[in-house]
Amino acid sequence: GLSVLSGHRMAGVPVKERVKVSQNWRLGRCREGILLKWRCSQMPWMQLEGDSLYISQANFILAYQFRPDGASLSRRPLGVFAGHDEDVCHFVLANSHIISAGGDGKIGVHKIHSTFTVKYSAHEQEVNCVDCKGGIIVSGSRDRTAKVWPFASGRLGQCLHTIQTEDRVWSIAISPLLSSFVTGTACCGHFSPLRIWDLNSGQLMTHLGSDFPPGAGVLDVMYETPSTLLSCGYDTYVRYWDLRTSVRNRKCVMEWEEPHDSTLYCLQTDGNHLLATGSSYYGVVRLWDRRQRACLHAFPLTSTPLSSPVYCLRFTTKHLYAALSYNLHVLDFQNP
Repeated sequence: GLSVLSGHRMAGVPVKERVKVSQNWRLGRCREGILLKWRCSQMPWMQLEGDSLYISQANFILAYQFRPDGASLSRRPLGVFAGHDEDVCHFVLANSHIISAGGDGKIGVHKIHSTFTVKYSAHEQEVNCVDCKGGIIVSGSRDRTAKVWPFASGRLGQCLHTIQTEDRVWSIAISPLLSSFVTGTACCGHFSPLRIWDLNSGQLMTHLGSDFPPGAGVLDVMYETPSTLLSCGYDTYVRYWDLRTSVRNRKCVMEWEEPHDSTLYCLQTDGNHLLATGSSYYGVVRLWDRRQRACLHAFPLTSTPLSSPVYCLRFTTKHLYAALSYNLHVLDFQNP
């Protein structure tokens, strides 16, 4: 069956409960709820860690604690992280820090359990994406560059490499081996929207795929293992890439098409067979079984007048969280 519940994530959950929850995911049985609302239209990003949820709203990042049911949040935020002069575009959690990318061209480094915040000018235009692993920060910007930075006190803001990408950078991810990183770009100025760069030298190692139509920009990219990654974006496909295929033949090994021809803003996987995507219209979240081409289930979270993209989604073994323009939604697969 479809195992959203990879073993390690379900430790301590009785077998009967595991089977029930797993079946609910497979059948698309869930209860929909709204965790947070805001008055102005936002483009929120979020991350989960332990029993906390971090979400960006305008130029702040807010931390909330989940109540034990996982389907509701404590009313007051645990923490508020400020420092950007414009909206937070993206952020990651690393070593008890939040690393944020801002529309003001700056990168912010915020210590989670203290008031320590540093921000530094990183790019000439907005920083669309950021990642941080193994003492290194990588950033990508509308200014058509990707940059590599040290994540070490005393060296913050000292750029190690500047890479001319010839295209706006929409997404970025460091390989689990910490030797390279991938950029997802706009596919306007350069023929390949997915390129892999050496972290130590900043040199291009390879590009993935060919024959992309102009504008087939990659909005989200993630490594699943050191040799496999997933991407999605404007051309309405999720693609699965295997870096072990021959260099000449770097075609994707599997692809799934958004059936309504919508841009795909974000994706998540359980590391097994389950894939979730967020579409650009009507807040549609789709669940896919990667062994099948067709989508398993679709959940439209907004109606016509308030159509919104799903800007970010995350899931645990029992819940899926989706951030839209005005609301943070939850799909509860434990108590449908």
